[in-house]
Amino acid sequence: MRRFLRASLTGHGFQLIETSTAREGETLAATNSPDLILLDLGLPDGDGIDLVKKLRQWCKVPILVVSARGRESDKVVALDAGADDYLTKPFGVGELLARIRVAFRHADAEKNARPEPSIQIANVVIDVPRREVKVDGQVVHLTPIEYKLLVLLAKHAGKVLTHRQILQEVWGPAYAGQTHYVRVHMAELRKKIEKDPAQPKLLITEPAVGYRLKDDVFDSTEPAQ
Repeated sequence: MRRFLRASLTGHGFQLIETSTAREGETLAATNSPDLILLDLGLPDGDGIDLVKKLRQWCKVPILVVSARGRESDKVVALDAGADDYLTKPFGVGELLARIRVAFRHADAEKNARPEPSIQIANVVIDVPRREVKVDGQVVHLTPIEYKLLVLLAKHAGKVLTHRQILQEVWGPAYAGQTHYVRVHMAELRKKIEKDPAQPKLLITEPAVGYRLKDDVFDSTEPAQ
């Protein structure tokens, strides 16, 4: 896998720093300030999930997990720990490069983000100071929970947020296991935001993982969940 990554990435102009252990990986991340971390979960001196948690205590660099663990529960754990994306082996060079481009886009957006009075995604405009939401120019009335849910997804537009992440941010840590809360309120939010709640184009379900608010509204082929 490392030979494959080395050949693929250096062939596209990337410079790599490599290690096979969690301990050295943490050290190299601190001393070299990488733009992206590619991390396998199966490491000889520890679990990659623990390394993600350690890195997230001080490091904001995008972390892309590449792992043979393809279960949804493994993906959820990695994302909850702080990983930005999860790529299951085997995968092709094209998909790897696309995921890296997405990670860089999100990192650049966070670096360049400035406090703005409103957030606009497609035909939805959120006026943050006034706590007002408009769809196609018309004000829609959201409950406090629906509003917090929409703002959270909008601030992370294009990124998958797990059920646990959403519950902790919107309801608080004590509700981290109440996934049905998210499902119920998401259904109500879709009724107010989506033109066809049964075939959502903005508020997308990632099955068994969480939700994301699409930042590319022209790619709207996913089925409703």
